[in-house]
Amino acid sequence: MIKRNACLSNLTAGYLFPEIGRRRREFAAAHPEARIISLGIGNTTEPLTPHIDAGLVEGARRLGTLEGYSGYGDEQGLTDLRERIAAVFYDGKMAADEVFVSDGAKCDIGRLQLLFGGNVEVAVQDPSYPVYVDGSVLIGAGGAWQGTGYAGIRYLPCTAANDYFPDLAQLPTDGLFYFCSPNNPTGAVASRAQLTALVEAARQRGTVIVFDAAYAEYIRDPALPKSIFEIPGSRECAIEVNSFSKPIGFTGVRLGWTVVPKELKYASGETVWADWNRICTTVFNGASNVAQYGGLASLEPAGLKEMRELTDFYLGNAALIRAALGELGISCIGGDNAPYLWAHFPGQASWDVFARILEKCHVVTTPGSGFGPAGEGFIRFSAFGHRADVEEACRRLVERL
Repeated sequence: MIKRNACLSNLTAGYLFPEIGRRRREFAAAHPEARIISLGIGNTTEPLTPHIDAGLVEGARRLGTLEGYSGYGDEQGLTDLRERIAAVFYDGKMAADEVFVSDGAKCDIGRLQLLFGGNVEVAVQDPSYPVYVDGSVLIGAGGAWQGTGYAGIRYLPCTAANDYFPDLAQLPTDGLFYFCSPNNPTGAVASRAQLTALVEAARQRGTVIVFDAAYAEYIRDPALPKSIFEIPGSRECAIEVNSFSKPIGFTGVRLGWTVVPKELKYASGETVWADWNRICTTVFNGASNVAQYGGLASLEPAGLKEMRELTDFYLGNAALIRAALGELGISCIGGDNAPYLWAHFPGQASWDVFARILEKCHVVTTPGSGFGPAGEGFIRFSAFGHRADVEEACRRLVERL
């Protein structure tokens, strides 16, 4: 019989979010009277906004006409959408052919790991989005589990002690570094000075930065960069991944993009851009035509207005959660330029706090330890939810916790 992929056997028991779902289902089965509210997984909840929804509808309608039907499109995405992304999000500083449209940031992260292979050293922020680590393990770069982390992954703590920014002396030489700003899970946002230092260190060490900007549209402070490509020198050392999921509610529609500048090269001189193009045209047939028309609508003036209003709504939810945690005397960061709050429960195990909040308040959260060793003792609260549910969850937290 065929042998199991050894990389799969290196993965720990379960991906974080399915484990949360399992525990929620078990609690619901034991307490059928409880009305459970989720402030856990970062899934959007509000309906698609009218102009963006109309873009999807029109995209579907045209497929029902002889002149509007299209089969496979370019694997890299509709030219109009690539041009619009370059203009709106990068002020024309990135060429349209450096923008690769995809079915979402998470999927692209997996393909990027396929691009770089299993023989490259990987470093991640600690805590960080689990797919950076788990995807690296799947491709063979993670090694075996060693209790609190994988042998082949370098965890760079980002805590209050270092202003949620890593020790750049620990960046891998000629390796990969996954960096997310605004950060998932902490909600921390890197300053211009911090990103400038990161780019300088990466260029010195030959490190490629994979910059996850999926929550950039939640940044309200104009002094904070939304893109790594706002930083001089980043075109020689960075790739940026982004998504329509969280700013316009496309979590189920599935649409994102990755920017690979042509100046980014391997040690041997070949461009990473050419290899990424090859990966995309080999293992991907392009994002849904309908989804891409919705993406185009979101980048029109009316769509951008709706995007701002929707992200403002979720930030309003975050403000309510911050206020509730403040009443309880629980310290936290995030929620001002990001839809997540990172709450500290010193001396307590994250899964224990998760269980207590679920049992006492019937509210689902996310245990910080699921995001890396530095997440122990923390809980992530998500601002994605209906306003009435968030208000009720906050009331329960204040009264029962």
